[in-house]
Amino acid sequence: MKIAQKPTTTYLSKSLYIKGLQCHKALWLHKYRPELKAKPSAAQLAVFQGGTEVGVLAQGLFSGGLLVPYEGLSHAEQLAMTRNALNSGEETIYEATFSFNNVFVKVDILHRGETGWEIYEVKSSTECKEVYLNDIAVQQYVVTCSGLTITRACLIHINNRYVRHGDIDVEKLFSILDVTEKVLSLETSVPDQLTSMRGALGETTPTIDIGPHCEKPYVCDFKGHCWNHIPADSVFSLRDQGKPDPFKLYQKGIVNLRDVPQEKLGWRQRIQMDGYLHRKNVIKSGAVSKFLDALWYPLCFLDFETTYLTPVPLFDCTRPYQQVPFQYSLHILDEPGAELRHHEFLATSGENPQMPFLQSLLAAVPKGACILTWNQAFEKGRLIELAAYSPEHSQEVAILLGNIRDLMAPFKRKDIYHWLFAGSYSLKAVLPALVPELSYKNLAVSNGELAAKTWLQMQHGDDEGQVVELRQQLLEYCQLDTFAMVRILGKMRELATT
Repeated sequence: MKIAQKPTTTYLSKSLYIKGLQCHKALWLHKYRPELKAKPSAAQLAVFQGGTEVGVLAQGLFSGGLLVPYEGLSHAEQLAMTRNALNSGEETIYEATFSFNNVFVKVDILHRGETGWEIYEVKSSTECKEVYLNDIAVQQYVVTCSGLTITRACLIHINNRYVRHGDIDVEKLFSILDVTEKVLSLETSVPDQLTSMRGALGETTPTIDIGPHCEKPYVCDFKGHCWNHIPADSVFSLRDQGKPDPFKLYQKGIVNLRDVPQEKLGWRQRIQMDGYLHRKNVIKSGAVSKFLDALWYPLCFLDFETTYLTPVPLFDCTRPYQQVPFQYSLHILDEPGAELRHHEFLATSGENPQMPFLQSLLAAVPKGACILTWNQAFEKGRLIELAAYSPEHSQEVAILLGNIRDLMAPFKRKDIYHWLFAGSYSLKAVLPALVPELSYKNLAVSNGELAAKTWLQMQHGDDEGQVVELRQQLLEYCQLDTFAMVRILGKMRELATT
């Protein structure tokens, strides 16, 4: 691929530097073919929004500073504003802006410490990653070459042990990690890296094949473009534990799923391959019957919806990235042949939903009932957190925990496998194969991420009609999750007798 005209600028920023470290081809595409980017998903947009919120909160660690805004100012104006702030004796500058050799960076927090100027990079992660150090290294290189001596470089990240009580305590929400020595060791390579990146920004797209770098440290915006030669059923379609490294197969010229040698596959992938090639299904009647015989009545089908993984706790007594349950659906069969009953809960206020959620659930589940979930680790994890939040209910929660059984387990063990599962055992893979008349396709809310986003939208909605509509969408989605389990269990009973 060639561009129409040789580029006249080799402008780079710290974000482009990080992109270039990951892949020169991605850097080239970003500069000259940005229309090939994938649109950010709802989950990515939530991450971006959370990162912005974290950055603003972290400024509270060094209050009273001057903000150099990005919006509304040209690069030249931001640079001038930073110079003026430095010359006028500002001790702290948020989004301090520097440029050297056409590399533009904004420092999250620039602070004059006891021994000199310090750089603070803010991340919404709970740990330090190599990519963050490279981020700080290019900043320090540009700032130092601009004439400002940096004596300390630090990473500000989320403290995952913080528990919110009242207003956010920024001193406890964040941890500050001194990474000065690590950054200095990386800074020496920055000039060579910049030279290499600029060399790649020629007329022709760099010839770089797909590889693990397409997703590390970040999923590339151009993955869809670079992977368009990969067929739908490929070596990358292999699922579950024991699968061979798909890139090693790809590098040997094995791309199509049907061409993978059997000896390269684990037993799970052999089942998947038999299903793909021969539409072969697996029914281990004895194992399925054993699972079914261990169930009892009343029989409940339970599913939770939770808040999205947010770095800043939404409610009191919650931690960063805690998934707080705000909704459940519960279908109940009191005895064989009984009419199916349904209970549901959906928090409507903007307050912490944990207590009303738990009280409603404990009241709805029949005493001693067998509780089926799909992937029990999730619901059990939330219940354990609810018991910690409300110790007075811990014994009741313990009973629920002891009575939970995982409807996903027979599918995960491959006791039941349908070729349409394509190696997966998720509810959304199993349902259309076993109960094709049920579908999530026509629902406005069709997955957990959308449910979390919709619930937050409902909390902040001003239009009463829209709030009612969003509530109905959430109820329909969660109810289908548990009704799907009811129907799947019925299908399992049929299969166990065939």
